[in-house]
Parts: sequence; C-alpha cells; structure tokens
Amino acid sequence: MQRIFGAIVALCSLVAVPPLLIAYWLGEATQQAFLDSFLMIASIGLVLWLPVRRAEYELRLRDGFLVTALTWVIASLTAAIPFMLTAPHLDFTDAVFEATSGLTTTGATMITGLDHLPRSVLFYRQSLNFLGGMGIVILAVAILPMLKIGGMQLFHAESAGPVKDTKLTPRIADTAKALWLVYAGLNVLCALVYWIAGMNFFDAVCHAMATLSTGGFSTHDASFGYWNNPLLDGVAIVFMLLGGISFGLHWYAWRRATVSHYQGESELRTYLRIIAVATVLVSLSLWFGGRYESYPVALRHSVFQVVSSITTSGFKSSDFANWPGMAPLLLVMLGFVGGCAGSTAGGMKVARVQMVVRQGLREIRQLVHPKGQFLVKIGGKRVSESVVISVGGFCALYILSYLVMTLALTATGVDIVTAFSAVAACINNVGPGLGAVSVHFSGLNGASAWVCSFAMILGRLEVFTVLVLLTPQFWTE
Repeated sequence: MQRIFGAIVALCSLVAVPPLLIAYWLGEATQQAFLDSFLMIASIGLVLWLPVRRAEYELRLRDGFLVTALTWVIASLTAAIPFMLTAPHLDFTDAVFEATSGLTTTGATMITGLDHLPRSVLFYRQSLNFLGGMGIVILAVAILPMLKIGGMQLFHAESAGPVKDTKLTPRIADTAKALWLVYAGLNVLCALVYWIAGMNFFDAVCHAMATLSTGGFSTHDASFGYWNNPLLDGVAIVFMLLGGISFGLHWYAWRRATVSHYQGESELRTYLRIIAVATVLVSLSLWFGGRYESYPVALRHSVFQVVSSITTSGFKSSDFANWPGMAPLLLVMLGFVGGCAGSTAGGMKVARVQMVVRQGLREIRQLVHPKGQFLVKIGGKRVSESVVISVGGFCALYILSYLVMTLALTATGVDIVTAFSAVAACINNVGPGLGAVSVHFSGLNGASAWVCSFAMILGRLEVFTVLVLLTPQFWTE
C-alpha cells in the first residue's frame, strides 16, 4: 500500500501547479508558497513510492475501503498546505477544514474577504472542488493502471449511490476515463456559457469548476448574490441540475447522441418532482412572508436555492437563513435527499429515499392486508430484498451518524441551531447552514472544526466506507 499512497501523494502535488503558473503570470506574491507546496508534497510522495515502486500487490475489496478513506484524508492534509503558507494564512485546523471542504465539494469555508484574495489562491480553491467532484479516487483509477495498480476495488469503494457495480465500459479504468471526459466537457461548456452570460473569464472558469462538481466555492463572499443577475442564476440552475444527475446518463447521451433515455429514468423523474414541489412551497412562503415584492422575484430566488440545496451545491443568491417561515428548514432538509445516484451531489441520494419511502408504504399495505404479497418497485422493476435491506441500513446509519455528530458539536459549546445545521451541511456536503454558519464557519472552535471535517469525509464516502474501518472485524479477519 505504500506504493499506492506514494503515487497518490505525488499526484496531489500537481494540484499546486496551475495556481503556481497563474501566480507567475500575474506576478503575485503567492508564487513561492505554491512552489514550496509542490516541492514538499512531491518529495514526500516520491520518498514513499520509489523504494517500493516494483512491488506487486493485488488489492482486495477490504484494501479498497482502507485506501479510499485514507486517500481522502491524505489529500485533505496535503491540500491544506498552501492555505497555511500564503494568504489567507490559516492555522492548521482551519486549513485542513478548508481543503476537506473543497475536495469533498462541501463548499463550507473558514475564509472571509474572498474578494480580496490573490487570484491564484481563488483558483486553487475552485480546483479542489473540480477534482473532488468526480472523485480524486476515480481520477486515480484512470491513471494508476499506468503504474500497474489495480483499480476495481477503489472504484467500488468510491462510487456514489446504491448501484455500484454498473460499468459503462468493460475495463474499470476506461469507465473512469469516460466519466471524467463527460465531466470535463460539461465544465468547459458551463464556463463558456457563464462567460457569455456576463461573468469575466476568470470567474466563469472558477464557477464552472464549482457548479458541475456541486461544490459551491465562489470567488466572492456574496456568491451569486454578487452579480444579482437572473441570467447567471438561470445558467447556474441548469448546470447544477446536470451535476445532480447521474453522469452515467450523461455519458450515454454523449455516446449515443440522444436524450430519450432520460425520460425513462424513475429516479430522475422523482428528483425533478421534489424540486418542483419544494420550489412552490418555498416561493409561496417568501411571497406570503413579504420577503420579495412580487411572486416572479420570489420564484427566481426559490428555484435557485432549492436546486442549490438538493444538488448540495451550496451556492447562494440571497441570505436564505433569514427567509421567513419554513423555507430555511426545508432547504436544509433537502440536503439530506441529495441528487441522483452516480452524480457529484451529496446527501443520501434520491434513489435511496425513493426506495425507503416505498418500503414504508409497503409495510403499511402489509398491515392492512397481512396475507398480501407486495413488492418494492423502482422504474417498474422489482427491487430485491437484499437491496432494500441494504438501503434501509444505510439510511439508518446515515441518520445515526448525523445525530451523534450533532451531539458532539453541541458538546464543544456550539448552540443547537448552529450544530443541527452545521453537521447537516457537512455530512450532506451542502456548505452553508443556519445560525452562526449561515455565511462561513470561521466562528467554530478547533474541536468543532475537526468534527465537521470528519462529517464531510463521512458524507462524501457515504458512511459505509468509513464506518467499516471502525469495526473490530475489519482488522481481525
């Protein structure tokens, strides 16, 4: 495993190269910090990799869980280095939080005054969202075969959603490359549309990297409220929606030049229905609450924030924490639903929520008709009992983990509203919350920041990948 971790650390050093070039081009004082970060991380990676570069070892499924979890930890620790060496000069805890938030596409930040940071630092933050969107482990799966490191176990441990064995291509590395090709293509398209719609080129590229990844980092403290532009909001809504849809569907659309398969996807239909219902509820709450002068304006901000929440993007067009009525709480709860399986979104995923609800309805029908035989179906197809049980177990552990970490956060001195929303924002990889974390997380103490960082990785790896490492059986068998 030393060879794997060495290769991954060495690859992580390359993240500092683009901002280094930007700093050199613009003559920013951050050049030395990014150069030092690159040399430091690359050296550590090579020291780990070179002595065992010829070692042969085939990964088992158990190894996949360990490598995946530790990869995210190692990547977060190495990605934190530039935040300490240059502006905003964060301490170690805050730097790790910021890096973890970027790579897990959470979008929560410890930084204030984004508008005044050097462009190289801003680009670095956005690039973390970009890499974390499709998953740095899947990126490694596409590259590590060249280093003769097997990737199937890593792909299974990293893939998002309840269906993990579907491959788009016969070889797992080709599958990862296909996903990254679609992902990169949509990022380029998004950047171009942002640019045409009114952003400057730098902001367009940076926000594209945070939109398809559903990451939510911005180059401005006010996020999309900085522009207050309905056209830019509309572009963001479209591409956030795409980021919340399975990239397997996008791949088929690109490969076969058709969109017909979207229509038959049950999870996608449910995803869009939830968005429609939530938008109506939030917009009516804003309108009747007198927040906006007209319903169209209320509808515009509502649909933006609803899509941002359910896709766990975390962008903001307005300060939703101060919206009237049930709107803020509903937006927080949408983060638990999340996007579709196989997307870059966080949360429990629509497919799982859909399955659990139908299982609950089946139990109700079973009570009314004890001798009846009722099946759980998704998209007209029966779901096996083993999958239903697995999904039920996942949802139970997910909520239990959320409750435990909320209690842990309150134990550090955080008020209940802040703790409730901060953990929800982190485990669902949403970003902004309510209370003291409605704008940024810089008010949290060190212990709270570590709890939130753990919550981000736990949510990004969908609970099981991390919790399995905490079981005695994993280490004894």
